[in-house]
Amino acid sequence: MKLFTCQHCGQLVYFENDHCESCARRLGFLPGQMMLSALEADGDAWRALAGDDGARYRDCANAQFGACNWLVRADGPEIFCAACRHNQVIPDISLPENLPRWQQLERAKHRLFYSLLRLRLPLANRIDDPDHGLAFEFLAVAPDTPKVMTGHDNGLITLALKEADDAERERMKQLMGESYRTLLGHFRHEVGHYFWDVLVRDGGKLDACRAVFGDDSQDYDEALKRNYEQGPPPDWRQHFISAYASCHPWEDFAETWAHYLHIVDTLEMGTAFGLKIEPPIVEGDALDTALDFDPYGPGDIQRLVDAWLPLVFAVNSLNRSMGQPDLYPFVLTPQVVGKLGFIHQLVHG
Repeated sequence: MKLFTCQHCGQLVYFENDHCESCARRLGFLPGQMMLSALEADGDAWRALAGDDGARYRDCANAQFGACNWLVRADGPEIFCAACRHNQVIPDISLPENLPRWQQLERAKHRLFYSLLRLRLPLANRIDDPDHGLAFEFLAVAPDTPKVMTGHDNGLITLALKEADDAERERMKQLMGESYRTLLGHFRHEVGHYFWDVLVRDGGKLDACRAVFGDDSQDYDEALKRNYEQGPPPDWRQHFISAYASCHPWEDFAETWAHYLHIVDTLEMGTAFGLKIEPPIVEGDALDTALDFDPYGPGDIQRLVDAWLPLVFAVNSLNRSMGQPDLYPFVLTPQVVGKLGFIHQLVHG
């Protein structure tokens, strides 16, 4: 993620801000320019202080619910922004407990779309492609409805609204024996399944992917059943980014995809802050890095990994100083780095 500033007063602002805390100027995100911009009223529309395209903009229709700060062109037909137009079902926000949870889901989803747009990945919605477009259903559990399972099915990503409840998410994390569980992590994982369909299956990369992740034609349901009954193989840490990744090549791909997005987006934030890691107590340069490049670019995967490992060691140590768990409790073995390299080549191909 980039750092953004208010073009009116120069105050640093967050990606999710809809107004500047310093000058109170209205803010909106321009997905075409990947910029958070201060706005100036122009009749029934806005003009953006960022950029010089002279265009007029409107708020996304979900802005009225505090769920979106992205903009759409005032001269276009769209009422929903580039992220919100992929929504197929949202929860009943007339129920007071649903609105803040949906807002949390949208904040995570918009961060996902920032990365997908930065990588210039294909993003057909259900209007563009009614059968296979990327769509989201955010479902709340009700007494007369079946259990809601987070997952992906042919472009349709379902997320249980209860995942936006911090206590429930932590309970599931402990129950599943996970070291990491976040809303953004869910989005990045599930969209990995979608892009396996788009970039691997339909993109002519099936054989190349199987050479790295294994034979995905093995029975998926049986693989999941075996995983839940027997657990992961004893040596899974040598070959997979997580225990869950070991259950089937599809899950291995989706988990690796999610971690690739974790890495590039966090490195971009570190670059925006000009971070440099150079602990004087350590001999040699094994933990040295200067974040001064674009991790979303098409460079070598090894450069990303070489920058990531010192950063992770530093932030994990800082977290422990505050009594918090590690920010990134995972190990990048050589085989995992090879899988990340496949994802890197895939998204830049």
